[in-house]
Amino acid sequence: MTVSARLAELGLDLPAVATPVAAYVPAKVHGDLVYTSGQLPFVAGVLPATGKVGEDSHHVPPGDAKEYARLCVLNAIAAAAEAVGGVDRLTGVLKVTGFVASDPRFTGQPVVVNGASELLGQVFGDEGRHARSAVGVPVLPLDSPVEVEVVFTHA
Repeated sequence: MTVSARLAELGLDLPAVATPVAAYVPAKVHGDLVYTSGQLPFVAGVLPATGKVGEDSHHVPPGDAKEYARLCVLNAIAAAAEAVGGVDRLTGVLKVTGFVASDPRFTGQPVVVNGASELLGQVFGDEGRHARSAVGVPVLPLDSPVEVEVVFTHA
C-alpha cells in the first residue's frame, strides 16, 4: 500500500509545509535520506498549545502533548514529501528525535514521543520502525510543548 493510500485510510490529510521561523529549510535531501528540521505541532500555522508538559493543572497534559507529537510528524511527513517530490516517494523511517518542553519533575517524555512513533508505524508499517530519542528540555521555539525531527528514506 502506498503512503498516500495509507494516510487516506487513516483519514489524514497532509498539511501545508510550515514556513520556517528562522534561517533553515523544512527538509534536506542527501542521497536516499531526507532529514527534516524540527517540526512544531502547527495546525493552519498556529500552535494548538504553548507551555511545558507536566502532570498538574498548570501544564500541558501529557495526553495532549502526545497528540501534538503526532501533529509534528504529520508536518514532518509533509516537509519530507515536498523535498522529494511526493509522499509516495518516502519509503521508511530511520530515526526520530522528540523534544518535550518539560516541567522539571516530568519524566514521561517517551510516552509523549510515542505519539510520533505510533503514527509513523501506522503510516509506514514495518518500514516505520525506527531508532529514537525522547529528550526533555526547558523550552522550545515559540514556547511549543513538543518538537519532532525525523530522518526518512526515499526512493
